[in-house]
Amino acid sequence: MTITERHQFILEELHNKGKIHIQDLSEQLEVSGVTLRKDLKILEEKKLLYRTHGGASLQNPYAIERPIHEKQHFNSVEKQNIGKAALRIIGNNDSLMIGSGTTVFEFARQLKPSHRVTVITPALKVGMELANTPNVEVLQLGGLIRPNSSSVAGNFAEFMLAQISCGILFLGVDGIDLDFGFTISNLTEAGLNQEMIKTAQQVAILADHTKFGRRGIAKICDIETVNFVITDSLAPKESIKALEEAGVQVIIA
Repeated sequence: MTITERHQFILEELHNKGKIHIQDLSEQLEVSGVTLRKDLKILEEKKLLYRTHGGASLQNPYAIERPIHEKQHFNSVEKQNIGKAALRIIGNNDSLMIGSGTTVFEFARQLKPSHRVTVITPALKVGMELANTPNVEVLQLGGLIRPNSSSVAGNFAEFMLAQISCGILFLGVDGIDLDFGFTISNLTEAGLNQEMIKTAQQVAILADHTKFGRRGIAKICDIETVNFVITDSLAPKESIKALEEAGVQVIIA
């Protein structure tokens, strides 16, 4: 196999799976890891992939936090569909928690419960959106407001969480890495997200396909901690299979 054919094979595998590993490629192509690392370096220089530890990804593995007014325009249709799909798992829960971020905000916009529900949230946009929604009572967590996310963080919010419980948490993330876990791009909010996870009986992650194979700077939980991942049809099939094997129920919007 020529170097051109090898590069074509690598790119086809990457587009089919979203993420590839040098060890797997070495067995498939019968070439050394050293050769494959050189191949990945060349392809990264051509901006065709991102190198990761032990392989490569279509997405930048290190997520960068962007202001919420910028993020809301990215993959807006997918986020709306994910928000709608998340409505299926509310069930008979009378208490929900909704985190910050554009994808979970789309879920909040579409929430029209037929029974009375208490929504706990650190996100001002979520609280304001649901304040006048029939059958919804909002418990707004308090604390310092972060401009980038319009969400509170800090000890005050964490103290409130220690006093309550909720049925299910709907949380957005910036990265889903099957080896590292679920991550966000801000250290300040990581502690609050971890406390929200402890408070909830079930955890649902709402994330579009661009979050797979990425890592934010702050880990919030392991893969096995989560009960549901709700995503879109472009999510890598290999990642979906791995999530399901780990006991996570994946819902495709």
